[in-house]
Amino acid sequence: MIKKIYILFCLSLCLNSYSQNKKFTHDVFFETDKYEVNETEYSRLLGFLFDIEGLDIEKVSIYGFTDDRGSDDYNLVLSQQRADAIKTIFSNNEFDENVITNVDGKGKILLKVVKEEDIHKIRGLNRKVEIIVQPYNPPRKLEAPKEKLTTEEKLKGDLKAGDKIKLENILFKTGYSILLPESEKTLEEIAKILIERESVYFTIQGHVCCTKYSRDAIDRKTRKRNLSVARAKYIYDYLAKRGVDKRRMKYVGMRRKFPLGGEPKFDRRVEILVTYAGDEETKN
Repeated sequence: MIKKIYILFCLSLCLNSYSQNKKFTHDVFFETDKYEVNETEYSRLLGFLFDIEGLDIEKVSIYGFTDDRGSDDYNLVLSQQRADAIKTIFSNNEFDENVITNVDGKGKILLKVVKEEDIHKIRGLNRKVEIIVQPYNPPRKLEAPKEKLTTEEKLKGDLKAGDKIKLENILFKTGYSILLPESEKTLEEIAKILIERESVYFTIQGHVCCTKYSRDAIDRKTRKRNLSVARAKYIYDYLAKRGVDKRRMKYVGMRRKFPLGGEPKFDRRVEILVTYAGDEETKN
């Protein structure tokens, strides 16, 4: 009996160690002489990104390959282009490029023929990019910077044109204009305050993280590069449904013009810019 317990204990330790050190991998396959990702492989890659987006990622490695045909120089260039294409998709979908530590074109994979009729299939499997994702072990504790006042307190205080208020705890799912569940209660409280402050007019500003050159990110739902706009409109629509007069509100996408400089998830945010504040007393 004791021996069985010991064996089960050892198995438990092994499984726990495996899960903590597990790497997540994915292959993207390409057509001959191409480095653009086709629709099928793009959808598969988005599925992989969905699976890993909740991880605390330490590093990502991206390796490009070609089949055995073509010159060495040609294959090195093509394999690098394939790796770069995958990195761009990561960036467009709000993954932090700082964790991408390797983006390398490795050139061709030598053909290993099992059967003559398998040559085309093997070459197809060799035209690929390998993605290796290593999470932190254990995951880090990531917290948003502490503000002196909560969003609700700021909205209830004295407001004037030009004031900008970041909506704390209003966080979005990576690549989407969909709020994380824990944000909904906060947004409900914000709506109640803004309904009462009838003389306050404002613009809702949406932001994204991690894209290059201050570009907007791609909305995975619509495949359009307007995610910051979609996030601002989500808040606009929510407030309107709750009873905030649409004439008091506008919404705009800020792309990635103003990153906060901290953890990427906090750049997936919305802010309110006060455009006019009347003299009415704040209701409590």
